[in-house]
Amino acid sequence: MILREEIAAAVERQRNVVAKGFALTKREASSKMKPSSTHIEVITGIRRCGKSTLMRQLIAETSPSFSYLNFEDPRIFGFEISDFPKLDEVFGEEASVYFFDEIQNVPGWEVYVRQLHDRGEKVYVTGSNASLLSSELGTRLTGRHLSHEIFPFSYTEFLDYSQLPDSPESFQEYLLSGGFPEYLRDRNPEVLQNLLKDIVFRDIAIRYGIKNTKTLMDITLFLISNVGKTTSFNSLRKTFEVGSPTTVSDYLSWLEDAYLLFFLPRFSWSAKSISKNPKKVYCIDTGFARANSLSFSDDRGRLLENLVYILLRKTKLDLYYFKERKECDFVVFEGNRCKWLIQVTERLHSDNQKREMDGLLEAMDFFEKSEGFILTLGQRDRLDLGEKTVHILPVQDFLASYIVGNF
Repeated sequence: MILREEIAAAVERQRNVVAKGFALTKREASSKMKPSSTHIEVITGIRRCGKSTLMRQLIAETSPSFSYLNFEDPRIFGFEISDFPKLDEVFGEEASVYFFDEIQNVPGWEVYVRQLHDRGEKVYVTGSNASLLSSELGTRLTGRHLSHEIFPFSYTEFLDYSQLPDSPESFQEYLLSGGFPEYLRDRNPEVLQNLLKDIVFRDIAIRYGIKNTKTLMDITLFLISNVGKTTSFNSLRKTFEVGSPTTVSDYLSWLEDAYLLFFLPRFSWSAKSISKNPKKVYCIDTGFARANSLSFSDDRGRLLENLVYILLRKTKLDLYYFKERKECDFVVFEGNRCKWLIQVTERLHSDNQKREMDGLLEAMDFFEKSEGFILTLGQRDRLDLGEKTVHILPVQDFLASYIVGNF
């Protein structure tokens, strides 16, 4: 239980900071949030990706009579649901819009937000854990909220933040640096290394009562070092001598809920096969992967594949990889229809052309598609093979021509 004076002090201090004018990079996600909507706006994403900055932009676009509280403020550590009436008193009756950062830290928070919504108030909330938020949203807030996922800077946002022109050199810089704003400010890898520790130890180990934190961190570093490769619960269990596949499954689920890692399933018409087959692992950000990897730093082919996954992950489309005799990196479904088949390689050349083409063409035959894509770091070409066409494009060209309309 927190004293009213402590809550008031935190609210006042935070309001003064938020109200200060700063030059902030415009986040693309802000255009999807309508202040006129009566829904609760729920913003989720990995720590330090810019959720609070997005809130500040939204605050600047609304009336000055806003109420804001970040629940990670140490002055209100231990805030409980019984403290919300005091918070209401501190806010007063003049507030027209409510903003709450990292609200999942307060058990039962959805009861208070539901009350605000029922009073007709506009509410924005952020959180760094997809699972915790979704479980609460699915109970008391069903049909009353809109969900938005926030990622580190996109390429366009990176250019804006870094004040760089759109060029092949800028794209390669983005590929290597990623999009975490704090890292881009001073290029200190320790920023991303400390972020990894915060997520693994604070958001996962402490929250879920994991005692063997070394194994959890070892598995995390192993996966980050093997982006674009397949993994399974059993293989990880044997490699790290974990007691059961269920424990590994929990670890991976929690890492994904924290937006740290993602796991791409192998395509099958059978849901049972999808759940059993090995999955390919990808990281939230290429700069983050480089800063924390044990085995690679400038493997641009794997970084490029990871980046393409994140671009596709931001859409509302369903993603898989394909593997029969050969492998195709990405199978993209829209509803029940295969929309795109994509291979990714830094550069197509004589040594890898057969491998990349064979995997893509096998997938094109399987899904009866006449078009496929090979995305590269800079090549442009077109291969007409009878009734089939393979487009060879730089990733940024595919982003501009195909992906943008699917966000």
